[in-house]
Amino acid sequence: MKKGDLKQGCMLFAFFFKIGCFTFGGGWSILAQMEREFVDKKKAITKEGLLEMVAVGKSLPGIMITNISMLFGYHLGGVFGGACAVLGITFPAILILSVITYFYNALKSNYWCHGALAGIQAAVVPIIASAVVSLGKDALAGKKGKAICGLAFLLSACLGVSNIRLVMLGAAAGLTLLLAQKKKGGA
Repeated sequence: MKKGDLKQGCMLFAFFFKIGCFTFGGGWSILAQMEREFVDKKKAITKEGLLEMVAVGKSLPGIMITNISMLFGYHLGGVFGGACAVLGITFPAILILSVITYFYNALKSNYWCHGALAGIQAAVVPIIASAVVSLGKDALAGKKGKAICGLAFLLSACLGVSNIRLVMLGAAAGLTLLLAQKKKGGA
């Protein structure tokens, strides 16, 4: 392992550890932090590249943000970088849940804890919404993408179609549109 690999791995671990400790709201709010840090500030990846990782990470079994962290870490630092990113994002949750579990009986009916968690829930909504709007602009650039998104939303909201089926249908629709476009251009 090279010295640069160790430095990159430590940077990835530190970043993901920090956001794992202080970012509430799950994967989407963490993605907003990743976009701000690595797309906007460091220019280490493009928004399109991050969107591709999100698409792949959401399609794989397991926890979305862990999958995306692995892909992202691998992109920046190879296998070691991927492992550091995953350890960084998961370690805070393990520590925090261990402490909460130990003190659960004292915390579960605490008035102040309940109030703080209600405030955190309310504050998370705009964080998640900003990530959706920011990343959604690039994901829904064309009319076809917007149509697929709208149809997927209706299938999910009105008919309860599962996420797995929506992903498979989205992939099929994208491939069908690509083949139709290729056929049209080749004819």
